Amino acid sequence: MINKKSQKKLFIFNPSIEDGGVEKNLFIITNYLSAKINNVFLITADKKINKFSKNTNFLYPRFKFSKNHKRLIKYLFCLILLIKEIYKCKKNCVVFSFQANIYAIIICYFLKIKIISRSNSSPSGWSNNIFKFFVFNFFLKRADQIITNSLEFTKELNSKFNIKCKTILNPFNFSDIKEKANEKIKFSFFNKKSLKIINIGRLTDQKDQETLIKAVNISSKKINMRVAIIGKGSNYQKLNNLIKTYKLGNTIKLLGYQKNPFKYLKKTDIFILTSIFEGHPNVLVEAQYLKKFIISSNCPTGPKEILNKGKYGNLFTVGDHISLSKLILKYEKNKANQKKIRLGFNSLKQYNATNNCNKYFKIINGFLKT
Repeated sequence: MINKKSQKKLFIFNPSIEDGGVEKNLFIITNYLSAKINNVFLITADKKINKFSKNTNFLYPRFKFSKNHKRLIKYLFCLILLIKEIYKCKKNCVVFSFQANIYAIIICYFLKIKIISRSNSSPSGWSNNIFKFFVFNFFLKRADQIITNSLEFTKELNSKFNIKCKTILNPFNFSDIKEKANEKIKFSFFNKKSLKIINIGRLTDQKDQETLIKAVNISSKKINMRVAIIGKGSNYQKLNNLIKTYKLGNTIKLLGYQKNPFKYLKKTDIFILTSIFEGHPNVLVEAQYLKKFIISSNCPTGPKEILNKGKYGNLFTVGDHISLSKLILKYEKNKANQKKIRLGFNSLKQYNATNNCNKYFKIINGFLKT
């Protein structure tokens, strides 16, 4: 039994709890840490208590937020709350940031508080602006520990900012995925005679579902297929208009947000990721677990690592809809593709939730003891 007598408070900072891969990791890691450490406090603007264990304490800003409030507003109020809590506990605390990392690092740097920052997405998505690069370059080095979720991500951060990071792969609750995937579903859109394809992700420029639609516009003229896109986001209307322009209404269906996407994923032949950048996309691992063939953009970072340079699935150049269409047309349920699926499934031991969460605990507990 691990001693839970830590006098310092651990503040987990995650202002906006949404419905992506980061949040899945947040739930698993927070619940694990709350079982090991007494004084765990989650600072957030969103109330999703049912996802967390009873051991987790919550700190919310007094202002009430709706679904329409933007992240930046939530960041601001939660940062103010973080400052108040740091002073309230007389700076006897450690901060573990999941989100709004650079803002949290700046606060902790000036208040002289230890901070562990978990980076979630490749610098390719946020470091191109010269001003941002300067700010990130200065403050990332002021964090006491940076944790990344892929080796490729770690190399990229080290290359761009000369930062030594600790890599901890994402933890997964595979039994939960299995249970949800087995939930019964009536979905006649996926008929038996068609090639069934799915994409799961926020409808944003980063996820680039536009490339998928353009690829389907080419490949659907040669084979019978059905494509489901699950997710919500600012690009919904843009994507819907593109589907109408190509007259693909009978081929592509925008399903919006689905609380349980796994029951749809289970019914497909191919999972396709078209992202421009990532960190370590959970959805690829989830597709591997459900033994689906994967076609992914070779974006920074994660897909190449997860798919072992194409040994566990197929990779294409970011934004290249022509190459993607060719890979779709090339797909067959043959021995070579089945081997890739099997090898991908066999690689999943590295995502063991207990082992990876314990790596977080060891790092954080070390700072709590000092």
